[in-house]
Amino acid sequence: MNIPKDPVMLMSYVNTQLRDNYSSLRELVKSLGLNETEIKEKIASIGMKYDEKLNQFIAG
Repeated sequence: MNIPKDPVMLMSYVNTQLRDNYSSLRELVKSLGLNETEIKEKIASIGMKYDEKLNQFIAG
C-alpha cells in the first residue's frame, strides 16, 4: 500500500481513514499491512499524537 511519506500528508490521510473506515489505529495498520510504531513516530515528528478516545491524531 502506498501511503504519503510527508508527515503532514500522512497524518491527514490516516485521520481521514480513521474517521471514515476504521475504529482504531491498530485496525487500520493491520488492515493495510503497515507498522504502527513507524506511523506514530513519523506523525510525532510534527508534534501530533494518537488519541485513542478520539480515534485520531491530535496536537500533543
